[in-house]
This record gives sequence, C-alpha cells and structure tokens, in this order.
Amino acid sequence: MKIAFSTLGTPQWSWEQLLERGKAYGYSGVEIRLLEGETDLLARAEFQSEQLPVRRAELAAAEFQVCGLASSVRFDDPDPAQREQQLEIGRAYIDLAAALGAEFVRVFGDTLPSAENQAGRATVIAQVAAGITALADYGIEQKVEVLIETHGDFSDSHAMQAMMEQVECDNAGVLWDTHHPWRFYEEPLSETFARLKPWVRHTHWKDSVVRPESVSGAETDAAAQAAHALMSGHRHADYVLFGGGGFPAIKAMQLLQWSAYDGWYSLEWEKAWHPEIEDPEIALPLFPDKIRLLASQCRS
Repeated sequence: MKIAFSTLGTPQWSWEQLLERGKAYGYSGVEIRLLEGETDLLARAEFQSEQLPVRRAELAAAEFQVCGLASSVRFDDPDPAQREQQLEIGRAYIDLAAALGAEFVRVFGDTLPSAENQAGRATVIAQVAAGITALADYGIEQKVEVLIETHGDFSDSHAMQAMMEQVECDNAGVLWDTHHPWRFYEEPLSETFARLKPWVRHTHWKDSVVRPESVSGAETDAAAQAAHALMSGHRHADYVLFGGGGFPAIKAMQLLQWSAYDGWYSLEWEKAWHPEIEDPEIALPLFPDKIRLLASQCRS
C-alpha cells in the first residue's frame, strides 16, 4: 500500500522532520499542504529553484516521496481576473510538483450559490470545470495531475459529478476525501463512490464524532478563521484519532479494493485547523498499521 500523510497534521514540522519522522512512523510519502506554518509553498526557501535538486537528492536518499502538493487554488470566484490569478498560481504549483517528483496538485472548487439559485450554481460549476481543464492541460507535459477535492460545497458528490462531466482533460481527477461527503452531506459511501469512481485518483482518510458542543477557545477560533480565509468552504467536524469515531472506514476500503484502486491512502489529520486535537506525534504513528489492517480485513 502507498501510505502518506498530509502536513496539515504537522503544521510546525520542518522539511527534515517530514522525511525523518515520516519514514520512522511507517509512511512512504507525504502530501505537502504547509511547512512550518506557511501554506504558500511557492514562498518557502526550501522550494526555490536552486534548492530543488537538493530536495530531490534528499528524497532519494530517504527513499521517501512527495506524492502531491495541496494548494489553496480555487475557481469559485466570479471575477475572471481572480480566476486567472488562481490559474497562474496553479501552474507554478505544477512546476514545483514536477521538480519534486510529485504526482498531483490538489485544488478546490470551494463554494456554490444556494440550491434555490440553480442558474448561479450551474455558472459556478461551469467555471470551475473550465479552470480545472485549463490547469490539467498545463500539467500534461510535466506529468502532474490536477485533482479537485471533495471539500466545501463540492463535498456534495452530485455537484462534483456535474462538474467533472464538464472537464475536458483526462489529466484531471478527484481527490476523494472519504469523510467529507459522509459527514457533511450524510451520503452513503457507496453512493458517493458510484458517482465519483471514474475520476478517483487519491484519497484522504480521517474520523470524527458528533459532540453536543464543539470545543472553542481563542486558539481554536483563530485556526478556524485562518482556514476560512484560505478556503471559504471549510467546515468544522469533531475529529478523533483514526478508528475512534463513526466513519465506516472498512466500507470505503472495500469500495476501493473492489475497483482495483492503486493510489495513495493519505491521513489528513487537521491539526492546523483544529489545534485542540492530538499532536502529530500521537496521531500519525497509529495510521499506517490501522489502514493496513483494514486492507487485510477486506481481503480475508
């Protein structure tokens, strides 16, 4: 199995810590969302052009892989100039992904008008599809896919399916956050997967419960505000250690195995947006054995 973790769960770790601890905890790759608190990966000193051969050499020496880069690129803005700016950022992320040997760049659709405004929803879905198509076309030569996550209003698999059916490039796909459609739209996993199966290229895994009252406080509120500033579709969930909540992970695993899925299984422990949850030193070591156990249970 190709098992990775998102650096959303390790918001203060350095590049060196990713390689060292990731390997020690049983992972074979990492999905980079942020580094030492910085979500703009293009601004990091480690990822400037003159440093990239050094990063590749370090990855090779560690026998570790950057499976993908998780950008904040989104295509829901009504302003064409803003969407063009997002395309430029997305292209730069694709260039960086190619230089690091990464397979994909994650983007968002993010938010949609209300269900009562069907014309408005159709317009936004079309412009998201156009943005994904343009970015995916750019990634073909670099062999970097563009994946849109089931996140925000695009956690609704009906909206995601409607959008992907308009994408005109095979270099685009879906990052199935297995938790979000189930938790935020109460979708049965089998229904979500039936709609999105043709496009699923990467998966996120997490678990949650429903508490009568959510944890609050200055640090938690500040983190939530930071998340919303980057992606207005961000939603709160009461996350718990993987396997300790209500998420039917074995069903998700069965669906993927039955479809001969050969992509990554990536733990997205949302520590950056939920500082109240356990530290990565507790959460990350548990996941590889748990996801392998799920896979073996499905095969037996």
